[in-house]
Amino acid sequence: MGVASLDQLVANRAAKLAYYSPYYFLRQFPEELQQQLFGTGVAGRWGQESGTEIYSPTVDGTEVRWLLSHLPWDSDYFGTPTFRLFTGLFGPQVTTAKLSQAALALREYLVARNGSFYVSSIVPAEDVQLLQGLTAAGWQLVETRLTYYHDQLPAFDYPRYPVRAAQIEEVAHIGRIAAAARNPYDRVHSDAWFTEAQADAYLARYAENTIVNKLADTVLVPNADDLPIDSFLAISDLEKDASALGTRLSRVLLTAVGRTNRGWHTKLVAETLHRAQALHHEAVLMTTQATNHAVFRTCEKLGFRLGATSHVLACGSR
Repeated sequence: MGVASLDQLVANRAAKLAYYSPYYFLRQFPEELQQQLFGTGVAGRWGQESGTEIYSPTVDGTEVRWLLSHLPWDSDYFGTPTFRLFTGLFGPQVTTAKLSQAALALREYLVARNGSFYVSSIVPAEDVQLLQGLTAAGWQLVETRLTYYHDQLPAFDYPRYPVRAAQIEEVAHIGRIAAAARNPYDRVHSDAWFTEAQADAYLARYAENTIVNKLADTVLVPNADDLPIDSFLAISDLEKDASALGTRLSRVLLTAVGRTNRGWHTKLVAETLHRAQALHHEAVLMTTQATNHAVFRTCEKLGFRLGATSHVLACGSR
């Protein structure tokens, strides 16, 4: 049996790779363009950029190609080689059992090369065979995500609330808010590979970096008299993706609300939509856990629609 070319394997997976675009539900963007930017195009170019590699075990004469990227910041932070699995490429003859065997081979490869390691993957719910192959090989489900979107911004009409941008001197405070508003269902708190202290610290650092390292374009906080700042919402304007798609977009990166700011999640998201409206954005995206019923209520109030469902899987060795 001949070895399939990368192009052949990518073509075989094209229907599923379409769902790897974070915007596939925004039908105004052509599927061919989205595939090139986020699906088949990414898979076909894999291994050309620094930090990316392809591991290709052969199981009973059939080949699976795992597309891995090394995460330097996470590796340094956790003191363990850390990776992200983009997806797997395989032909129509690969059964779920063989895919599971190939996933076990991937784990053995990472152990042999690194000793300890941690690898995670965000898999669209539509990619059922990959999900089954990974979980059969011992990968754990650590989070189920729902992505909501609002693309009727010109018609958005909702009360206004006083907000302002968080300042650099508030970075530590923003981190404390994030750590204190612990969500047991987010991917780091639900994954037993991390201790609770590690998960809290990681979330705090990520929140701080939305300001310090400009992971966000702005971080909104309440600006009301006599109200302590116990909530925030970080926004990315997705400039690279939006430019490639020929549009303007924004995404809620992270939000946290403490007890003294109860009710402010809806207010901060509403102001995010007003901001996007003023900037003539085409859509606002927001991803949350499938367990976050408070966010569902916010989405219903403000006119968001459900766009996508995905699962976060993880595999680690210490």
